[in-house]
Amino acid sequence: MSQPSPSKRPRTVSESPRDGTTQDGTPNEAPSRGLAHEPLDYPRKRAIIACEICRSRKSRCDGGKPRCKLCVELDARCIYREPGIKLDAGDKLILERLSHIEEMLQSAMTSAQMSVNATKAAAHIGTSPAASTSTTDDTATRRISCSVALENNRLNGLGTWDSSVNISTMPKGHTTPALNLLQWPLIRDLVSQPLDPQVLVEMEMSRPPINLPHFPRPDMVNTAVYASSYFDLVNVWYACVNSNAWSAHYRDATSVGFIQGADSCLVMLVLALGAAAHGGSISRHPHNAEPRGIDYFASAWKIIPNLAIRNDIPAIQCHILAAAYLFYLVRPLEAWNMITIASTKLQLVLGVPDRVPAMHRELLVRLFWDTLLAESDLLAELELPHSGIVNFEDIVGLPGPFSDVEGEYTSKDELWYFLAEIALRRLLNRVSHLLYVKTPTTAPTSKLARVTAELDFQLSQWYEGLPSPIKFPMTTISSGSPGQVCLRLRYFACRTIIFRPYVFAVLSDENAVADPVVRENCRKCLEACLRQIDNVSAHQVGHLPYLWQGALSLVSQTLLVMGATMSPKLAALLPPTISVEAIISEVVAELNRLAHLAPSLRLSAEIVQEAGARRKMFFENQRSQV
Repeated sequence: MSQPSPSKRPRTVSESPRDGTTQDGTPNEAPSRGLAHEPLDYPRKRAIIACEICRSRKSRCDGGKPRCKLCVELDARCIYREPGIKLDAGDKLILERLSHIEEMLQSAMTSAQMSVNATKAAAHIGTSPAASTSTTDDTATRRISCSVALENNRLNGLGTWDSSVNISTMPKGHTTPALNLLQWPLIRDLVSQPLDPQVLVEMEMSRPPINLPHFPRPDMVNTAVYASSYFDLVNVWYACVNSNAWSAHYRDATSVGFIQGADSCLVMLVLALGAAAHGGSISRHPHNAEPRGIDYFASAWKIIPNLAIRNDIPAIQCHILAAAYLFYLVRPLEAWNMITIASTKLQLVLGVPDRVPAMHRELLVRLFWDTLLAESDLLAELELPHSGIVNFEDIVGLPGPFSDVEGEYTSKDELWYFLAEIALRRLLNRVSHLLYVKTPTTAPTSKLARVTAELDFQLSQWYEGLPSPIKFPMTTISSGSPGQVCLRLRYFACRTIIFRPYVFAVLSDENAVADPVVRENCRKCLEACLRQIDNVSAHQVGHLPYLWQGALSLVSQTLLVMGATMSPKLAALLPPTISVEAIISEVVAELNRLAHLAPSLRLSAEIVQEAGARRKMFFENQRSQV
């Protein structure tokens, strides 16, 4: 298939043609506007009945022959009932009753599954997946909770994996991380020598230990400001400190001079994180400046060894908060150590759930998910040992609200974001399980169609289920809450990796793009990829929990776009060259600004910079051969 002329290229990502195929599955040679893409045998009659696939999904069928549009996208058999068969009233009644029975069975299975999950959670932890209240806010919370509880039901029939494996957890040996792209065709030519993906772990392991000089007792003058910053700007990410209990924690810490016990450690960590949030991203501070909140963290760090030998909820809470501050310092392996200790303690506590005090049960659920989310984020980029915390997922249930008593600091949507993040992280893990395990390394693109379509459908359902306070606009960078901005970035990151195997297929064999499904899915991948990186300043919004991971995501997406520009077939799916080059330049500049924060980020910046230089040489050589 020849490369489209520049006049046919979409000018921006949002203006890319929506459909790469006609109704009968052949390539669409013209942009989809008005009736230009309709078959020639119009006027079409309205379909008498939808095909079986559309009926089963309750989707509108366009009646295309031999296959409707949805069946083309899913690479599925498109079966219509014979129009010549007349159904009498009795036949229709039977079909309606069968359909009703099917719906009842589906409903019963769903209810049974939710009941089992709720019973397990109540029996072992003493919490329910979501609170049962009549308010609008809690209705939205329950809607997200249900989407998490029901998501696995959609996986039946997608593949032949071992059903005993929880595919909503991060798999071992997956190929999702950024540096794995350096083994792809064309992209591997952008580096002078091959790199083992484990090099990032090696560099972080050889990093000098964190320097915590002896600080005097921290200045407690600004505690109210920093506590407010924590509950306004930090707790939305972790949701693991009850604002209603803050005064009691602070009072107990004051009584011992902030030098011992879990309350003192917790107060110092909250103030450290509050000061960090109040001061903005660490990447924008002078290189030799002390990190914000480091004096509070140093005080907490003196207490951590005593908590390391305790196996209770307050000790777990302090380790999670310590990990959160280490993420702020861009210390991924040190944060992983704290997460692993917290995971070990959690597994001990969850082994005897009846001993958990009632006042700590909801906190335990939140700490469990904090641990699981943080570990999954690290395992998404680094090949690290798995702690085994995922084995307790079925007995914990989903987080619900803390006490209904209003505290001094509150955040209505902290639980909304937390639940949305849980559901999206599970979907990201599922994508890695189904598409990026090392065995088999690849699959024929025809077999990918159903899996990618279903995963993309689940991602769309996740987005549709978001409550309005955290729902983000698709087309533009949100000027709303930090949670909205971060969910938008993670949404497009997820969509990119869902369709990334199709880009690999075309980089391996350009003729693969002749398949309209491959072409359309490549377009979806590149569109999502560019939307994630087209405004690098947005990545600073989530600097506290996501700066390091977000930087590696920028590396991954930029390498993917660079490789696409070197493929004539994929380049035809991109916006104009000047727009793409501007985006790449912004990412390179941003990675250079982050390079001093961690050895892994310094190497990542060097890789992208070298890739950019070698890509220019590639185009210069092409021009010289013309």
